[in-house]
Amino acid sequence: MKRPLTVKTLEEAKSELSKYWKPETETETVTLSRAHGRTLAAGVDSKINLPPFRRSVYDGFAVIAEDTFGAEEDDPVELELIGAVHAGEDPEVRVEEGTCVEIATGAVLPEGADSVVMVEDTSRVDEKVEVRRGVSPGENVSEEGSEIEKGKNIAERGQKISPQIHGALSAVGVQEVLVVKRPEVAVISTGEELVEPGQKLDRGKIYDINGRTISDAVSLCGCEAHYLGIVGDEGSKIERLLRSAISEHEVVITSGGSSAGSKDIVPETIDGLGDPGLVVHGLAQKPGKPALIGVVDQKPIFGLPGYPVSALMVFDQIVAPYLRTMSGVPEPKRENIEAEISRKVLAAKGRRQLIPVKVSGGGGNAIAQPILEGSGAITSLAAADGYIEVSLNREILREGEDVIVKLFGGS
Repeated sequence: MKRPLTVKTLEEAKSELSKYWKPETETETVTLSRAHGRTLAAGVDSKINLPPFRRSVYDGFAVIAEDTFGAEEDDPVELELIGAVHAGEDPEVRVEEGTCVEIATGAVLPEGADSVVMVEDTSRVDEKVEVRRGVSPGENVSEEGSEIEKGKNIAERGQKISPQIHGALSAVGVQEVLVVKRPEVAVISTGEELVEPGQKLDRGKIYDINGRTISDAVSLCGCEAHYLGIVGDEGSKIERLLRSAISEHEVVITSGGSSAGSKDIVPETIDGLGDPGLVVHGLAQKPGKPALIGVVDQKPIFGLPGYPVSALMVFDQIVAPYLRTMSGVPEPKRENIEAEISRKVLAAKGRRQLIPVKVSGGGGNAIAQPILEGSGAITSLAAADGYIEVSLNREILREGEDVIVKLFGGS
């Protein structure tokens, strides 16, 4: 006997789920070479000074600054060249009064020297160097710890490891970092009518959209998406695949088979997998009414509607925030703008409605054009810049009415 849909508001659905499951953040240690794009679970402090020694900023000559005072283009100071220091070498020569040492960019400043004259400000004559511009103490020298001091914080907890952060960590010799573990999320498409893109499309069949699009959305939330393919409307097959998915993943997401139709057996199947089973079946939202939530073995199962627009909107409203909490990925930065709606819209009273819109104009004259192809038309989202939200008690949005558009984008 099928349960009828007992719709709940978004807030009620989240409250119901919280009785049985709460998202948790787990951590793991990974090598820095595998940490790109990961979220740090702990801040990282430098264990060394950077640079770890006084070094030359330019190619030139290491000198005692006082020896160069008064040097001019037409009256150079002559110094004796007593050696050279290349990058990566530990210098064995010492600069004394009246001498200099050739030095490469990044090389260790030799003992006795306190500054560097750039090579373009010199002329070399045999074992002598003519200095045509004087330098002050410390000029053209990078002091030990001038970039990063030992003990200084390099990266903070919650930061994403970008190429810049990766570079800073590499510079101080970090080999491993503690990061937020990426939750393993199973994605399943259901429906006899579905075939994988690239396969023969017989009459009555359609290509599966949700499997790949939901997997991409999962990845954007910082999780590892595992697309397990398409399963037909057969209870035993759905049950086997769900049990396997639950045992090997932390979150399971299905699409399709969640409404009250005779072949929509996903809710029944979830309810039979174990307590508490099905905890929410039906959202007071359009699109998205058939959505469901189950909990089995202390793991959540989110059942999204089969229509692509409904699936993605429900994912964004309910599933994505939980996944971001688990993966440590921050909520996306989304801009809200005011606009005038371009046409009258009849809303679904009693259900919160999300209407994709295309925005034109700006500067206080933005126009929001509703895209009303229906929840099965993925092109309605592809063409949309954002969406407007209509509350449960509204029946009509009138042409020219001011609305708030929640823009897509940001991550």
